[in-house]
Amino acid sequence: MLRKSLVILSLAASFAVSAIAQSSNQEPVHHVLLISIDGMHAVDYLNCAKGVPSINNGVPYCPNLKKLGYTGINYVSASTSRPSDSFPGLESIISGATPRTMGVYYDVAYDRSLDPPAATTGNGVAGGPGLCTSGAAPTGTRTEYEEGIEFDQSKLNGGAPGAALTEGGIASIDPMKLPRDPAKGCAPVWPWDFPRTNTIFSIIHAAGGYTAWSDKHAAYSSVAGPGGGSLNDYYAPEINSAVVALPGVTTPEGISCASIPDPAHTADWTSSFVNVKCYDTLKVHAILNEIAGKNHNGSKTTKVPTIFGMNFQAVSIGQKLILKNSATVGGYLDATGTPAPGLLSEIQFVDDSIGEMVDEINSQGIASDTLIIITAKHGQSPIDTSHYVAQLNVGTSPATLLASLLPDSESPLGSGIGPTEDDVSVIWLANSANTAAAVATLEENTVQAGIGEIFYGPSLAINYGTPGLAPNGDPRSPDIIVTSNVGVTYSGSSKKHAEHGGFAHDDTNVMLLVSNPNIKPRTIHADVQTSQVAPTILQSLGLDPIKLDGVQREGTPVLPQ
Repeated sequence: MLRKSLVILSLAASFAVSAIAQSSNQEPVHHVLLISIDGMHAVDYLNCAKGVPSINNGVPYCPNLKKLGYTGINYVSASTSRPSDSFPGLESIISGATPRTMGVYYDVAYDRSLDPPAATTGNGVAGGPGLCTSGAAPTGTRTEYEEGIEFDQSKLNGGAPGAALTEGGIASIDPMKLPRDPAKGCAPVWPWDFPRTNTIFSIIHAAGGYTAWSDKHAAYSSVAGPGGGSLNDYYAPEINSAVVALPGVTTPEGISCASIPDPAHTADWTSSFVNVKCYDTLKVHAILNEIAGKNHNGSKTTKVPTIFGMNFQAVSIGQKLILKNSATVGGYLDATGTPAPGLLSEIQFVDDSIGEMVDEINSQGIASDTLIIITAKHGQSPIDTSHYVAQLNVGTSPATLLASLLPDSESPLGSGIGPTEDDVSVIWLANSANTAAAVATLEENTVQAGIGEIFYGPSLAINYGTPGLAPNGDPRSPDIIVTSNVGVTYSGSSKKHAEHGGFAHDDTNVMLLVSNPNIKPRTIHADVQTSQVAPTILQSLGLDPIKLDGVQREGTPVLPQ
């Protein structure tokens, strides 16, 4: 029997592997590649694979993705986690759980059972050595699991001691900037111990598999699962670092990154349509090396991982970015999802990159053994950019209205990192007893704050738990979640067309494609969740999905066949 390798380009279609195994009576797959095209909507795939008459001469502009669809299953009603932030979006895909069970709501959130870090984070979560006492009652703290916990977030290597220009990863994490647990002697809470659930990486590694992942922050080593140590190879060049030249790096389109392609926009890699391609190419090269049986930088021969993958940032930047005094326009041209030139170029870049991966798979002679799955951690809202509203320029935000009721670290008027607000507002109050008063204030200002729906009390607890300390409450559950009106983002920035984090259709309806030469192409319209990817992957590898905490606690099923 042939051993199949599973390539998951985006985190969401591992179910198809089991479908192949069952339909062909072959062994379970032995390799999984997960790739998330952050921001990629279901309609983005439809448009780029079929072509849009008004652009690119009507020719499909993602030919490699289109080809994968010839032998693929396309889930057109796939939804991400809610909130649709990158951190819960990723964790949901690899754990099979929702934010309630994972305890992961946003990359910057709050935990009533923890204490502040020993040192202030790079983004302003206030810390100090005297802010945690072992065995004492917790004070509660902002939790940050993004670039701010690195030694030096301005550097591509995160400031990891002695690291090469593009290296760093787990070594970039400064334990002094991690929240601390007073119940455990004020020990720092590492990223992999923050989620409350195990992951497919931890289960696969425990079963003897070789694991690897590449992402945008050192903090996303959280994919390892409890205790860490379940990642054989983790690569995380920092996306929000200052842009630097990358000798020896050339994008699939032939853009040399040996000098900075767009020297006018170097604050970070997200501030340029071109520079972000150089950034993503670093991770593409890591995947190509791993397909060839090497570690991410090609310096060592290892083996093709059992599970590995990466995220792309380029499409998300193409959807959001506005560059003043630039002829390149991002976002969409209409409500049907016709990409503007900036976004079109990013989709083409990602497609070219995936084409390189497929070519490498073919060159290794494992094409028939490889399942390719493509999805996204989150979408982006709104697609129709005419509806975009930078709410702080025309009104106010929920957190601004409630500033006096928030912990200093949450308040937009405080000295901390500030509120958790994008096109959603996730609110932790200083005192949960003030919830009713806070909601009354919000309801009196729905127009001024662009408020759509308000979740609190039973309407929040049914999906997210009751706010409070154990045993009667969940220390991480927010007191209030406010969804904005479509297009409203709680920002005063004029540099974006869109944002994510919210519950809107454009935030949550993402691409999900599973492809393998043994799959009969079809489209599935049934509603599915990206959390179903995790149990599907385990089943596809011949492992028991019930080993996932998320499956045990939530009954998460494999993807339908």
